[in-house]
Amino acid sequence: MVTADAPVPAYASGFADHYDEWFAKPADSAVRRLAELAGAGPVLELGIGTGRVAVPLRERGVAVHGIDCSTEMVANLRRKPGGRDIPVTMGDFANVAVAGEFSVIYVASGTFFELTSQQAQLRCLNNAARHLRPDGVVVLDAFLPEALCQLAATGERAVRSANGDPVSCTRTLDRAAQRYHSRYTVTTPEGNRHVDVTFRYAGMGELDLMARLAGLRLRDRWGDWAGGPVRDSSIYHVSCYENDPELAGG
Repeated sequence: MVTADAPVPAYASGFADHYDEWFAKPADSAVRRLAELAGAGPVLELGIGTGRVAVPLRERGVAVHGIDCSTEMVANLRRKPGGRDIPVTMGDFANVAVAGEFSVIYVASGTFFELTSQQAQLRCLNNAARHLRPDGVVVLDAFLPEALCQLAATGERAVRSANGDPVSCTRTLDRAAQRYHSRYTVTTPEGNRHVDVTFRYAGMGELDLMARLAGLRLRDRWGDWAGGPVRDSSIYHVSCYENDPELAGG
């Protein structure tokens, strides 16, 4: 199912065929980090999309499962080598049930924050915790709110697309609602295309509190997928949560 908290994003329905061309970024460091954490797996990707992370992770021998709400994005995954063999459950990853337990449950590219309410984000962490092995971890990446404020203040700016098509982005911030809105304009031979994405962002403290309410505790936090430290100049962080035995024992 797809709830009101997590409708299918516009880019995932109307622009799925071009998503990898315009917006896919190199995932090598994320794949390496996840493979190290996963061991033999299995792992579960929330918002698997076109398989930008999942396909190379599977190529490393990790058993990958996915959840996604966009049939168009998953259709692109199926067209990639090995993509047809990755099990995908269709639905809202904040709520949909999957079978089994996983060594790693991860969500990349800020996709966790496409759940546009705190309640949906907490449901997602609770859902993940229910499917986590006792020694497993939940991993997600997230923009730092301070960096979002700086990005929103820059006005329209050019961003690098995967295939070289000119892309510009205008960002606005609703601080009261913790909403961050990006409007991308892609210049193609057929004319301009517009893509809108809205996130509900959260700071590290709020994330840690939501994780604790879900029975998880922070194990590691990095300034990037390669494992560097979080610095004042960092734009995003990668947070790794594990089961909290104290909460489980209580």
